[in-house]
Amino acid sequence: MSIIVNQNVANKVSLVCFGEVLWDCFGATKRLGGAPLNMCFRVKSLGIDAQMISAVGEDELGDALLDELKEKQLSTEYIAVNPNKNTSTVQVTLDSHGSAKYEIMPDTAWDNIALTKEIIDKVESTDIFVFGSLIGRTETSLMTLKQLLGHANFKVFDVNLRTSHYQLDNLIELMNRADFIKLNDEELYEIAKGMGCKYHSLEQNLDFIAKQTNTEFLCVTKGSHGALLSIKGKKYYNSGYLIDVVDTVGAGDSFLGALIYQLSIHDDAQQAVDFACAAGAMVAQQLGATPDLTYQQILEFIDPC
Repeated sequence: MSIIVNQNVANKVSLVCFGEVLWDCFGATKRLGGAPLNMCFRVKSLGIDAQMISAVGEDELGDALLDELKEKQLSTEYIAVNPNKNTSTVQVTLDSHGSAKYEIMPDTAWDNIALTKEIIDKVESTDIFVFGSLIGRTETSLMTLKQLLGHANFKVFDVNLRTSHYQLDNLIELMNRADFIKLNDEELYEIAKGMGCKYHSLEQNLDFIAKQTNTEFLCVTKGSHGALLSIKGKKYYNSGYLIDVVDTVGAGDSFLGALIYQLSIHDDAQQAVDFACAAGAMVAQQLGATPDLTYQQILEFIDPC
């Protein structure tokens, strides 16, 4: 039996992601992006029925984004077209190590996702609801998110802190409403300190957040050093995989997609974190956030012999 849902067959598990869809701009080159979209793509590529709830503008960029999603066989049924707001773009700058800095356009279509009966019904009928922290930067989409959380079954909070685009109080409220919290080590320390944590180790800080938010499922990624998964207080570690980093954009999103996939269909938490770290590493050694990866390729990366 699986760990987080009452299914153990991938194509019987359903997942919906709520949040930003956008174009990541690398100079003159643009690629599909947005943490929830990257995660949605990865989990769907592994066999889970996954869809996005978001919005684009009624503009050329929006049309192109929807067309590319259809080419990738991702449903656009719950992606609204807003005639009054622009499709989102993000200027991405990579440093010499492939790590990214982001300049995010304000007040875009996905900042203004309206609550509808259709998306409420979709969330109610879906096993897993995934949302991130960036979507909470504006009141309209934050209020829609809070309403949807009341209808969701298993709630996964993907923390992605972007400077000037979050408030600690909102983060704490969303963590309190989540069943599963995923963050990186820097985000863990920053949030725990803001909540009054006095501890110094990663494990102590993670346990502090687990206790303060009454959350039984947490995961913290550690860049090239792997990840720590905590389930009801029990810890599972992966120390990372040796790769040549090309582009870290989307690596954490693929990690989460692969992790949720494994936890949805298997009962082996160690296998889940090993598999997820491998998926994230494979993305980081390629250009783009959504390269094609098969289940078998990930297994062969873990054990090439």
